[in-house]
Amino acid sequence: MPMPFTPITAEQRFVLDHVVRVGELAATERFAAASDDVIDAVLEGVGAFAAGEWAPLLRAGDTVGARWTPEGVRMPDGYAEAYRDYVDGGWGTIGVPEAHGGQGLPFAIQTAVLDTLGTANMAFALCPTLTVGAIEALAHHGSAEQQRLYLPHLATGAWTGTMNLTEPQAGSDVGALRTTATPRGDGTWRIKGTKIFISFGDHDMAENIVHLVLARTPDAPVGTKGISLFLVPKFRLDADGRPGAANDVRVVSIEHKMGLHASPTCVLSFGDHDDCVGELIGPEHGGMRAMFTMMNNARLNVGLQGVQAAEAATQAAVAYALERVQSARAGGTSRDAVRIVEHPDVRRMLMRMKAQTQAARALVYYAAGQVDRAGAGDARARGRLELVTPLAKAHGTDLGNEVASLGIQVHGGMGYIEETGAAQFFRDVRITSIYEGTNGIQAADLVGRKLALGREASGGGVFAELIADMRDEAQDARLIALIDACEATGRALADASADDRLAASYPFLTMVSVATCGWLMERQGRAATGDAPFLRMKRACVRFYLEQIVPEALGLVAAAQAPADVLYAVEAELFAE
Repeated sequence: MPMPFTPITAEQRFVLDHVVRVGELAATERFAAASDDVIDAVLEGVGAFAAGEWAPLLRAGDTVGARWTPEGVRMPDGYAEAYRDYVDGGWGTIGVPEAHGGQGLPFAIQTAVLDTLGTANMAFALCPTLTVGAIEALAHHGSAEQQRLYLPHLATGAWTGTMNLTEPQAGSDVGALRTTATPRGDGTWRIKGTKIFISFGDHDMAENIVHLVLARTPDAPVGTKGISLFLVPKFRLDADGRPGAANDVRVVSIEHKMGLHASPTCVLSFGDHDDCVGELIGPEHGGMRAMFTMMNNARLNVGLQGVQAAEAATQAAVAYALERVQSARAGGTSRDAVRIVEHPDVRRMLMRMKAQTQAARALVYYAAGQVDRAGAGDARARGRLELVTPLAKAHGTDLGNEVASLGIQVHGGMGYIEETGAAQFFRDVRITSIYEGTNGIQAADLVGRKLALGREASGGGVFAELIADMRDEAQDARLIALIDACEATGRALADASADDRLAASYPFLTMVSVATCGWLMERQGRAATGDAPFLRMKRACVRFYLEQIVPEALGLVAAAQAPADVLYAVEAELFAE
């Protein structure tokens, strides 16, 4: 059964205008090309493209999926053609600087493009999402020659990029990796090792795949300090800079996963024949700094995946609720069955889905806007971006999971049946709270590093600046109370023990995320004047968010300030009892 997909152009434009404030970006020299007509053309164009070519492949991607063969991974029918049309349409070039073959538009516009593509087909959109991260890493840390040879092809998407961190024995402990890089005597390195969980590590849609690989050089220090980053193409480049000989990178297998079946998650073996050649990116032992450039970009885009899944699940649930007829409306004068959208509990779920989706989009787009402001020279935005990145990644994906689960509930028993497609959104989004740093790691990062950002330089620091900005605009009493609670809890956590701080980190992250979303939602509500259906729904979602979601976050204050003693009330062995 084909799933409904409607481009969300009006919503995206509204968020760009009132959350990102893209007009301010367009007033800078760097983003002068981001005129109103260009933005509208991009949003409308990618919406039509996604509806016509990517959305129709959604179900086949799930039911057929990517296949491993001895010759490499093969995508389902239609994917290679749709990807070539993506490349030919220039959709990958939106946010890439003109110097590297891109259009030089804001990252926030690129975020909207990926939002549309991922709502149409989330697994498929993971391919260009990873390429965006590879471009960022090379643009910031690659040599001039690496940028010249690789960035123009990555920008168009003709070549795709991957990130290779995880190894079987290491998991999230990157410092425990064993992949090695040995000098070959000509400035290149011999790469040898195995990487797991490599999304789009192989496929048949692009001319080349550019792997960015973390490895350890001879006599490197232990842990993360001894890690370097290497550029390892699937096909080595010939004298003309074109893909030539294969580079001794083998796809051992692809994972059999809960979801994202159209996104091949590969086990890659480098150097089985001692002939895998890589180039060092940046200085030796500078791998983590370079990789974090890619990883932080990826974390925002994973938060965006939560938005994509939430939007897709909401559209499917609304369509079903508008056509499914069942039972008379309680308290009504007629005993005739009505569409389930008329039942209060179904309407509650639909309103929650819409409000949470809009809140997640506001948060992730806001973070994307900080990327642009930092790139345009705003030093304050750099600190703000560091602070909101764990919020966007963790809360964005938490909401994606919540909304996709509610979508199944709206469908009732039919939601549990695969043929309706409702379950796919939940299966696809479930990984997002795990990869690119689990959401627990994001919460630990928030309380362990981000709360202290800028304190020495500015007194209150980056967190205090966010609180002040929210307080300056907030009007709703519940939102103001939550902002106050976030400030007080942050102050308490700063002086808490490590155990207490980490035990409280997740409820605290949720509180700050909801406060930030509430701030951005309330701002949109003030701007949503007029009687157009879109604006009426926007005001309703803002009201729902402030009346129902914000008070829930206030209820987390006790958990965010509770000591960690209860976590260690028993020995670890007793968990098996």
